[in-house]
Amino acid sequence: MALHKLKTWPEYFQAVWAKEKTFEVRLNDRNFKVGNKLWLQEFDNKKNEFTGRYIQTRITYILLGGSFGVIEGYCVLGISEEIVGFNFSKPL
Repeated sequence: MALHKLKTWPEYFQAVWAKEKTFEVRLNDRNFKVGNKLWLQEFDNKKNEFTGRYIQTRITYILLGGSFGVIEGYCVLGISEEIVGFNFSKPL
């Protein structure tokens, strides 16, 4: 089972943090598999730095690109939250 560390911009990270968003749209370049862990790290793209907030999730479903309007080479990952936290010694 793999662990994928991913930068996540604040507006998208906050939606996962608030439990409003249960999916990730990503370039399918990491051989994602159901059951893999995602370590979402909030990354401030304006300051070009990590904020220290993170969420660990588990991939529960994968919709591959090339169907249902998802661009070929991308995927939509269904995710389930497992751990949320803040690391003062950012980045992870």
